[in-house]
Amino acid sequence: MAETRKVMITDTTLRDGHQSLLATRMRTEHMLPILEKVDQVGYNSIEMWGGATFDTCMRFLNEDPWERLRAIRRRMKNTKLQMLLRAQNVVGYKHYADDVLEEFVKRAVENGMDIFRIFDALNDIRNMEKSIEYVKREGAHAQATVVYTISPVHDYDFYMRTGKELVELGVDSICLKDMAGILAPKPAYEIVKGWKENLGVMVQLHCHYSSGMAAMSYLKAAEAGVDVIDCAISTMSSQSSQPCTESMVCALQETPYDTGLNIELLSEIAEYFKGVRANYTEFDHASCSPDTNVLIYQIPGGMISNFINQLKEQNALDKLPEVLAEVPRVREDFGFPPLVTPTSQIVGSQAAFNVIFGQRYLMATSESKQYMRGYYGRPPAPVNEDVRKMIIGDEEPIECRPADLIEPELPAARELGGDLIEKPEDVVSVALFPQVAPQFLQERKARKLKELEPANDDTNVNPV
Repeated sequence: MAETRKVMITDTTLRDGHQSLLATRMRTEHMLPILEKVDQVGYNSIEMWGGATFDTCMRFLNEDPWERLRAIRRRMKNTKLQMLLRAQNVVGYKHYADDVLEEFVKRAVENGMDIFRIFDALNDIRNMEKSIEYVKREGAHAQATVVYTISPVHDYDFYMRTGKELVELGVDSICLKDMAGILAPKPAYEIVKGWKENLGVMVQLHCHYSSGMAAMSYLKAAEAGVDVIDCAISTMSSQSSQPCTESMVCALQETPYDTGLNIELLSEIAEYFKGVRANYTEFDHASCSPDTNVLIYQIPGGMISNFINQLKEQNALDKLPEVLAEVPRVREDFGFPPLVTPTSQIVGSQAAFNVIFGQRYLMATSESKQYMRGYYGRPPAPVNEDVRKMIIGDEEPIECRPADLIEPELPAARELGGDLIEKPEDVVSVALFPQVAPQFLQERKARKLKELEPANDDTNVNPV
């Protein structure tokens, strides 16, 4: 008889679910009413912070991301909270100084964060070392992440070697992150099995449903020994989100990997989020069918929508097929980076430029220049030196960890925030998003002053 080994589930509805389907626009007020029931499910963890949520809270929702964390923490008494940390990019789109990263981790733990999923877009471990160090120092769970992609250099040995190097840094668990939905069942089985047999840590698998393969890959990963899989509640799942929680629970029932989760309770939660999703129809444009283009070009769905907008602005939408075909060529020239934030934007924008201007690398984006200078880290494979020369001329790329060249940034953030700073977390917000956070803090201050204003009432009231 097969050994019983329960597979656990991390729910992504409150972060990656709505980031993938609703442009990260779900407001905190729509999260809080259902949390008591979510807390009863028995999830391994709830991913509810990080990624694009921090930026979007301030930029579009006029919400304090730190208050979202605190509010959810108050209501989740039994379930661990989890976030996506972009390593040295923190929750932004560039590298930040170590003092910003360190303070962010410290404040996140103080406000209730339990698990940090740490990844680097290039799988450059040098960019992840400080994140792991700071998370461990604060007593939280450090989950190292290997971003999954397909290329001549991303073979089985690459994933085994990278996983081993990360575990040697003392991480608590390891995750394979398939952000584009291109992980097929066979490599899912092989990588998970290799890690489980050789690394001695908990293994988690994160897939998007974009290509329609993710649930099959989860089943093979369960057979290989995976400990945790990432799912979203049914009404916020599939498409470019994660596989459906209820479907995976039922698929694993009466197997050695039975999750033990209550399908009736999950159904109640799904009905709630069905109603919530109806509030965001203006952002709800995810494809209703699998996007097999991702298997050809390895382009996540968000990249294609960006291409469409970019080309529309240039009155060049007819060139979309050329841009899609150009992405793999640029990616090869750039050393086969995985297409995840921010490398997806770098490669995608450069591919669009190459097509729009009618000549490859006639015009290079500022991000492409910084990439070729080494300021994002070490590419997985050597870049095309002829292309590098076209982009940055005879400049020599840096060889060190990029953040080693960044001076401390918190002092400038304190100065920029000035009297708008009310708590230590505000300094971190300003350091991360100096173009967005001060305006948010100004509006927050104005709201509080308005709340303190006496009512405009001319009625004379005689004191008793």
